[in-house]
Amino acid sequence: MTSTLQAPTAADAAGQIPVRIRRRIGEVNRRRVALGVLLVATAVTYLWNITVNGMGNQFYAGAAQAGSKNWEALLFGSVDPDNFITVDKPPVSQWVMGLSGQLFGFSSASMLVPEALMAVASVALLYGAVRRIAGANAGLLAGALFALTPVVALMFRYNNPDAVMVLLMTAAAYCTVRALERASAKWLALAGAALGFAFLAKMLEGLMVAPAIGLAYMIVAPTTLRRRLLHVGAAALACLASAGWFVVLTLLWPASSRPYLAGSTDNNFMNLVLGYNGLARVLGRDHGGAFMFGPSIGSALGSDVRISSVRHGDFNAFGGAGAGITRLFSGEFGFEIGWLLPAALLALVVVVVTRRRARRADLTRGGAILFGGWLLIDGLVLSYMKGMAHPYYCLSVAPAMAGLVAIGGSEAWRLRHTIFGRSALAAMILVTGIWSWWLLGRNADWLPALRWAILTVTIAATIALLVALGSPHRRRAAKVCLAAAVVVAGAGSASYTFATIGQSHEGGGARVGPAVADGNGFGRGGWMDDDADNTALQDLLEGTHNQWSAAINGSSAAAGLELSTNTAVMAIGGFSGSDPVPSLRQFQDDVTNHRIGYYIAPDTARGHGRQQHTDITRWVAANFLPVRAGSATVYDLSAPSH
Repeated sequence: MTSTLQAPTAADAAGQIPVRIRRRIGEVNRRRVALGVLLVATAVTYLWNITVNGMGNQFYAGAAQAGSKNWEALLFGSVDPDNFITVDKPPVSQWVMGLSGQLFGFSSASMLVPEALMAVASVALLYGAVRRIAGANAGLLAGALFALTPVVALMFRYNNPDAVMVLLMTAAAYCTVRALERASAKWLALAGAALGFAFLAKMLEGLMVAPAIGLAYMIVAPTTLRRRLLHVGAAALACLASAGWFVVLTLLWPASSRPYLAGSTDNNFMNLVLGYNGLARVLGRDHGGAFMFGPSIGSALGSDVRISSVRHGDFNAFGGAGAGITRLFSGEFGFEIGWLLPAALLALVVVVVTRRRARRADLTRGGAILFGGWLLIDGLVLSYMKGMAHPYYCLSVAPAMAGLVAIGGSEAWRLRHTIFGRSALAAMILVTGIWSWWLLGRNADWLPALRWAILTVTIAATIALLVALGSPHRRRAAKVCLAAAVVVAGAGSASYTFATIGQSHEGGGARVGPAVADGNGFGRGGWMDDDADNTALQDLLEGTHNQWSAAINGSSAAAGLELSTNTAVMAIGGFSGSDPVPSLRQFQDDVTNHRIGYYIAPDTARGHGRQQHTDITRWVAANFLPVRAGSATVYDLSAPSH
């Protein structure tokens, strides 16, 4: 007997699914595809020709190379594999690059590819946070705006510690949004743990988002005040634990058997926190020589570090903007981060106004407090800090800026049927397009037609958008006009982003945008070293068998020699040349025990500012005969003069 029962066909199964559920499944699939496209596009863009940057900042590249050779150097972030002195930052960034070097062999690619992948992860986390607040479209917009910010393209293809710090800050923001949804102590504790590791990437700068996280949770989390206080306290403990273990490790590890903590005056980690990398940065009281970069690899090889007088548009290329409320909008800061700042501030106002009567636990308000507080607190610190302020420090506010624009824009679009919503949307688009026109005018020689095209089309698209929004029958036209207006208004930032990716960057002051021609040797790295190789010096160091092939003033100079010779080089005085190591007695002991092969003399004739550790220079000159290795003056420490 043949059964009359038959398996349902795909069409039958589809027919049994309610239309609403099918639409929901379709929306989820489209959202996943769109996110996948965004992440793949980010990966391709950021990985494209990434090795054009070579060793990037050789100071950190030397430490990455050292970490790829020696586990203790990796743990502490030492400049050299024999652990004389560390870089002047905590080691999280070095852990990533050093481990990559251990796995794949040290190279430009093994060092820089993880940085680009961090950009992809940051876009995904920012998308996830904003999607939960304002929807998938807003999340996609936030991720795209972040990826198309010039300073992001610069630093996530570079080897400074800022990239991993911002990834961890963004992870903390994502965890906070998850915590806000259901007053989750677990997610808030994860946010605290992420902040602890952000601290271990760049100390206090990594904690700039912490006040905004605490404020958002205390105001918005849907639970009692007592529980909110307990949860914030637990998150603070998680932050303390995730950062504190390394601090305790440095305190318990005998100073005699670990590298000196560069930047400190007493080889103590907390001295770095409160001084060189902390309050001293903000108050402008960096200890001796913070602005003296020391002899470079270039000086050892017959050239010197130069700070050029070339100006990026109308501003000095090293930064150009003094401390004050306009810093992030002007100079090199403006080109790196300023494109969307006016729109972000408008977006914050929009959400505050539209959500003023919402329930306390309103997630959109929470997102505005989180990202708005992050932008305002971090932005004000960057604006008014009196110590050394590299423009690329503004990377730390990029996720907050992109997230705010997306949340505020989504809120204005939600209220497009009202005069306020339409006006807010038009204002955000117009201010972005007009400000992009103004910023591009500061570099008017580069693609002059672009700025006028942005201005003209932004105005036209905004007018068309307002006309379309005036009629309920033009919904599709309004969406097209909105998409066109957003793309054109953001074209200034995007153009500078792609111009940045198209250039090579090296040195300690990398800048964004197109190449700047300069007859004074000023490159895309801002202040940077001469690329000329001194093969005679390299051959000399490569032939040594000492613990350190040479000793030279300054970590950048030592790192450069390490990279070119694949030997360990002692960095006298650390990054600035002013760290109190080694003492003359320690140096003499190392020479006596044949730990150092050569001493490379500072090139005082070329003027490197205030010289440090002159007692060592005088002692070497009095006891050893100088020889020339190419253009460098070198002392063979195995051959006393008497």
